[in-house]
Parts: sequence; C-alpha cells; structure tokens
Amino acid sequence: MNFFTLKDKQQKKKVKGFLLVGILVFASVAVLVLTAIVTGAVVNIRLVNSEIDREQAFHIAESGIEYYRWHLAHFATDYNDGHGSTSTGPYIHQLNDKDGNALGNFILTVTPPISGSTLVKIQSNGVDANGASTTRKITSTLAIPSLAKYAVAANDNMRFGPGTVVYGPIHSNAGIRFDGLTYNLMTSALSAYDDPDHSGGQEFAVHTHVNAPPSLGVNDTFRSAEAPPASVPSRTDIFKAGRQFPVSSIDFSGFTTDLSAMKTKAQASSTYYAPSGARGYHIILKTNGTFDLYRVNTLMNAPGGCTDPSGSDATWGTWSISAAGGSQTLIGNYSIPNNGVIFTEDNLWIDGQINTKRITIAAGKFPDNAATRPAITVNSNLTYTNYTGTDVIALVSQGNVNVGLNSADNLRIDGALVAQNGRTGRYYYDDGSCGSTADRTSITLYGMLATNLRYGFAYTDGTGYATRNITYDGTLLYGPPPSFPLTSNQYQTISWEELK
Repeated sequence: MNFFTLKDKQQKKKVKGFLLVGILVFASVAVLVLTAIVTGAVVNIRLVNSEIDREQAFHIAESGIEYYRWHLAHFATDYNDGHGSTSTGPYIHQLNDKDGNALGNFILTVTPPISGSTLVKIQSNGVDANGASTTRKITSTLAIPSLAKYAVAANDNMRFGPGTVVYGPIHSNAGIRFDGLTYNLMTSALSAYDDPDHSGGQEFAVHTHVNAPPSLGVNDTFRSAEAPPASVPSRTDIFKAGRQFPVSSIDFSGFTTDLSAMKTKAQASSTYYAPSGARGYHIILKTNGTFDLYRVNTLMNAPGGCTDPSGSDATWGTWSISAAGGSQTLIGNYSIPNNGVIFTEDNLWIDGQINTKRITIAAGKFPDNAATRPAITVNSNLTYTNYTGTDVIALVSQGNVNVGLNSADNLRIDGALVAQNGRTGRYYYDDGSCGSTADRTSITLYGMLATNLRYGFAYTDGTGYATRNITYDGTLLYGPPPSFPLTSNQYQTISWEELK
C-alpha cells in the first residue's frame, strides 16, 4: 500500500501545472510560427503573382512596339495608327492569346518625325488584364537610314591624300586609296581594283600608300603588301576603325527620282525658280529664317594662261561671281518654306548662315541632259548657328558641287553635299597662272558629301586646299535634311528603353 503525504500531492500538482504552462507556451509559439509561415506564403504568392503580372505587362508593352514597327513597314508615313492625320492618340489595342483570351492592353503614343527626318518615337504602356494598376512603359525610336550615314559616299575611284582627316564612315562603289587619317570604318563595294594613279596591277579595294611604321612617308608605286593574295594588314595608324570590303553598293541613279520630288515640293511652296536667263542664281541664307535671292549676271574671268589642263571639260571655269558692279541683281528676300525645300532650274551659288532651320536646296533641269546639268558652288562660308541637329542644310546638284577659284582661304561648309552625276570638289587651278587664290589654306566640311565622280579639293602638285578636314555630322543619319535620299525603305530600331 502506498501512502502520499500532503506535500507529495502538492508537488504533483506543481508538475502538472508546469507541463500545462509549457504546452501553452509551445502551442503559442507554434501558432505564431505557423501564422508567420502562412503569412509569408501568402505574401510570396502575392509577390509572385505581382511579378507575373509585371512580366506580362512588360511583354504586352513590347508587343505594342513590335505592332507599330509592323504598321510602319506597311504604312511608312502613317503616324496616327490609321485614325487619320488629325488624330493625336493615344491608341489602345487589346492583346489576346492564341485562344482569344484577353491578356491586357497596350496603349501607344506616337511622336511623328520633324520635317525632313525619319525619326519616329513610340511609347507603349502595357497593362495586364489581371490588374489595371500593373503597367510597364517602353519607349523606342525607329528611323529609316539616309544617304547621310556616310561622311563620304562615292560612285567612283577615290584618292584621299596626306593631310586629309575624316571623322565619319567612308564608302565607295569603286576603289579607295587613302593616305590620310580616318577615325571610322571605310568600305568598298569591290574586293580589289587597279588604282589608276600608278601601274602594277590590282590592290585591295581599300588600301593605303603610307609606309608602315616605323617607316615614314608615302610610296606612290604599287604596294604588294596592300594587294591580293596577301592578307589585309591592320594599319590602325591609317584606318583607326578598320576597313571592310566588299559590301553592298549605293544606287546613285535613284537620286533622279529624289530631285524630281524636290522640284515638286518647291513648286508647292512657291520656292521653285525657273531658268534665270543669265548665269544662274545666288542665295544668301540669313539667321532670321529668310534668304536673299540674286540673279547672277557675270562671272569672274580666268587670268591669262589659267585654263583647263585637260582641255576637254566644258564645265571648267572660275565658278566665281564677278566683283564688278552689276554682276548680280537682287530679286527679293523670301522666307524659308515650311517644307524646307528650294529648287532652282539653273546654276546656283550659295552662302550665309541659318538658325534653327532645316533646309534642302537643289539645282536640276528636266528632262535630264548631261550637257545642261546645273552646278552648285560654295565660295564663302555656309554655316549653322546650332550644332545639335536643329540646323541642317543639304545641297543637291544634278551636276557638280563646286568650290570656285575665288574661294575663301579658310572655307567652312556645314551641310550634306550631293553631286548626283558630277563630282564634289574644286577644279584644278595652276598656281603659276591662276593667281593668288589658286592655293588655299584649309577647307572644313561639317556634315557629309556624296559624289558620283572622283572628288577632290587638292592636287598632287600641292595646289588647292592644303588641309582638308571632313567631320561627319552624326545627327544627319536619322535626322536628314528634307526630302534627302534614303538608303532603305525599312525602319530600324535606333534606341529602346524601359521608362521607370
């Protein structure tokens, strides 16, 4: 028989009470832990669902950008999503899955290009169907590249002599001999060609005659190291960004269509000028958005003995307006048109300065006849006020783009220069018989030039401009002058970013 004292009973009750407290504490902790786990799971599920919604909204926004790329591929100048020219948007589209279930909406805001440009800005807001508060925003810039993608574009064999510095890409449909310094890619549509400036057979389509370091100077004879079957040497001392050949060619013949379109636009804006009945026209651009138009009556006569050395170029001349009284007559002062296009059906001289204007000035005669193609000449500075893309000039000539005998000693030309059938450059003026202006100090071209025939502002005997600086204006590529020739009919993506 067991006997328990009162003290034993009290101790047993204490043990039971202690266990109960422990169980309650453990249960409370377990409930708290379980609640935390459940709460965390719920939060994680919500976060996962939110992230899924965000990703869904992102892909919906991307679909909006891709949709408008498709739209522009079919309707290249429709910036109103098919709603008419007076519509400003935004444009809302529902996006469905393959079964027709709504995934959400993309909301498009389209900013059309400014005059002459092809830059289209598209903002797409993606909204997920599971929650209108879940949105992602993407902005993208699309554009069609223009001929101004090159600092120099040519349709003939080219030679760039020592002293030439180029900061933009260069391309020729023929061969290129480059003895200066270029900081961008140089390309040719050929693999190799026979340089006409020396004998010896074919050399690489893009090659140099500058001696490889540590040697100095230029070797004017055939260079076996720059000819097949040798490997193309790097020569980063000349071609800082390299050279590439063969590549696709440029269609210079297509510029005729562009000139015809320019004439039509100039006629629509009352800035078309028929044949002058004299030597041509002189335009002086002004920073107040206007230009003075003169009729050119007489040109500077060449000094005695100053003649075309070939004796066969019917267009050779001083290409300089006479300094004598009555050499030109003021026709009037006119506003630069809103469409930015001026067209003269005669020779044209141009200089002056613009301020926040985008303008294309063209010279041509139709039907096209090789004997009557007009030229454009720049003998005095033609400049911008702003160098941010707001100021743009293009000179498009059916014939040559000239710099004449009586040109500025330090000449600056801002703009894109195009010689559709002729060449961009300066005629040969012998420094022994053509006077003090035969030899000039420096010419700076800021923009680009395109030339059908071999260009040049200097010659191997030292005449012409001693220093030639060609600086590429990168804003021209996707923001070219009005009606400027394009190199494609398809939009390309220039930039893409998500807006926070």
